[in-house]
Parts: sequence; C-alpha cells; structure tokens
Amino acid sequence: MVDLQLLRMRMHSLVVFRDLLNDPVIQRFDELLSAGNDSAFVNACAEFESRLFSKGDNWSEYLAHAVLHSENIAVRLKAVSKSSPVIDTALEQELSLLDQLAAVTLEDFNFPAVEFFTPWKTSPVALAEAYQARLEEVSRKGYGMYADYHVFTLRGDELVPVKYPDPQRLSDLPGYEAERQKVVANVEALLKGQPAVNMLLYGDAGTGKSSTIKALVNEYRDAGLRLVEVRRNQLYFIPNLLEQLASLPLKFILFIDDLSFSSNDDNFASLKAILEGSVSRQASNTIIAATSNRRHLVKESVSDRFQDDLHESDTRQELLSLSARFGLIVTFQKPDKNRYLYIVQALAEEYGISEDHEVLAEKAEAFALRAGGRTPRVARQFIEQIKSGVL
Repeated sequence: MVDLQLLRMRMHSLVVFRDLLNDPVIQRFDELLSAGNDSAFVNACAEFESRLFSKGDNWSEYLAHAVLHSENIAVRLKAVSKSSPVIDTALEQELSLLDQLAAVTLEDFNFPAVEFFTPWKTSPVALAEAYQARLEEVSRKGYGMYADYHVFTLRGDELVPVKYPDPQRLSDLPGYEAERQKVVANVEALLKGQPAVNMLLYGDAGTGKSSTIKALVNEYRDAGLRLVEVRRNQLYFIPNLLEQLASLPLKFILFIDDLSFSSNDDNFASLKAILEGSVSRQASNTIIAATSNRRHLVKESVSDRFQDDLHESDTRQELLSLSARFGLIVTFQKPDKNRYLYIVQALAEEYGISEDHEVLAEKAEAFALRAGGRTPRVARQFIEQIKSGVL
C-alpha cells in the first residue's frame, strides 16, 4: 500500500529539485495527493489528467523529462566541474523519492470515484541512472531551456527560445563552400575550447550570409552550439548577456543580422566597446557573428566628406575601425554565371527536378534577369517555383 500522504510530505521537502513544485502538471499532482474526500478527489484528478494528457498520457515520462531538464544547483555545479558532498547526498535521496512519485498510478488512490477516470500510464524510469547520464553530457546538451531549444531571441533583457527555427543545414547551401569553410573552422575551434574570433560576413544581398550562421547552429546543435539573435537596437544588452552566458557549459553565437550604422549612431560606440576595448573580457564560450551588406558597416553620404571636421582623417579612421575589430571577415559576392548555374543544378537535384540541364540553365538565366541579378536566393526561388509548377 502506497502512503500517498507521506509521499506528498516528502515531495514538499525537495531542495535540489525545488523548482519542480512550480510545474503546472506537478502542482495538480500535488493537489491530487492531498485530496481528502471523494468530491475533492474527483476535481483534483480531473484537473491533473487534463493537464497531463495535454502533454502526453505517461506520468512517469512527464516527470522524468521535468527532472532531467531541471535547472538546479546540482547541474550548475557539474557545469563548472565542481561538486559538493552535501548536494550529492541530497540529489541521491531526492531522485529516489521522485522515482517513487513517478510510479504512482490511479489505482493507488483509495476512492470509489477512481472508476470515473481512465488510468494514466506509468513506466520504469530509473531516474538515478538517467540523471547521472544527463550530468555527464551537460556540456553538449545544457540544462533548462538550453536543453530543449537551440535558438533564442531577446525580449527586453530576457532570453526567449525560438520554438520553430529555420531548419536549413549546410548541405542546403551549395556554391559557397570555400567561404563557409572559414566560418566552420572558427566555430569548430569554439566548440573545442580553442581560441575563436568574432566574425563579420559581408557582401551582396541574397548570397547566404545569414543562412550560413543559421545552418551552422542546426549542424552543431548536438555538439553544444546555441544561437542568440540580437537586433541592432538591442546591442546595449550584450554586456549583461555575455555575463549571463559565461556561466553556462554550452557555446554561443551572438548573431547580429544585417548590421549597419549611421555615422552618429549611439549603437556604433556600444558595439565597438563590446568587440574590443571594454573593461570586461568577452566570455570564452561566446563569439559574435554579424552579417552586413557594407564592408565597413557605416553608411556614408557625399556630404559626410565635406563637413567642417578639423580632423576628418581621424574621424574616418574611427568609422572604419569597427569592422577591423572582427577577427574573421569573410566576403560573400554575387556568383558569376558558372557558379549561379552550379547552384541551380545542385538545388534541382535536391528538389528532385530532372529537367534537361541546358533547358534549366536557359530558364534560370531568364529568371535571374527578371529578378535583378544572379544570387543563391534567386536560384532557390527559381527552383521552388519550378517545383511548385508556377514556371
């Protein structure tokens, strides 16, 4: 006979896994354990099953997932290669308790109204062994939301996961293998704990600069790589963000897409200080990757050349110095005809299009002319319209 009241009391004594008590399904389970009469049981069981069944029908698996993804003191210590005998003992005891909670079935409740409900499923989960394995791979999988997601954005100063990121991979981006290899090598150095540098990918629109960064994160997700997209008007959040990410065991790319500044833009000075010259050092688990259509990132007009600045040369050097602070600069130029047709043919094979090469090339050239020029983006748009029957 399972002593449900004792289990509930012990559940409220959780220390390492205290955050589990805030989980909405586990909160309903807590209310179910405390039901003192048939009427309270009916309401509590209905609430619990309603919450649980919206996620799945197996209580053991739900609780195990919550445990394995919990952000707690034990996993944070492991992430920085530290340990505490007191925490280790508490962890062992709590995992044993959670194993017992995961095994609770509907039949363990001694109420006549049990027959009103469809039983939830349970299964052996062996949480002690599973959690130890989880700790051993924390440097690759992270914990908390970093284990469930690999792409994030900023909402204010708060990191928010992107639930449905662009799924493209490097193999989906033919034609710029040489340019991407430099970026890949830099990211692989970051993942290995070797020196890695901030990157600027600049060049013509539609050449795959942003796609390269997004594809890289998808490619190396299982190796512990994560991406945080930072918009230009959020640059001043980066110092705090770097401090927040520095304590995590994963590797991060701070991604600034389509970056450019006007000459009097306050964000210019902010990014310059972040890249080099700030009093704080950039975390070793983080690099910044920016894309831009401008080599020097600053918009200039003819009138800028004729202002009354007594030290115009110094001012211009100041404007040009930002891009020089990126350790790796990779140029993505519009493809010539041969490269463009190579990309078209590679995409045609990827999409299963078997049209004659010469006919396809002729159509692709005509499409590029109408689209304003040859780019990988134009090539993909052409192939997608062929595939959908538009062309």
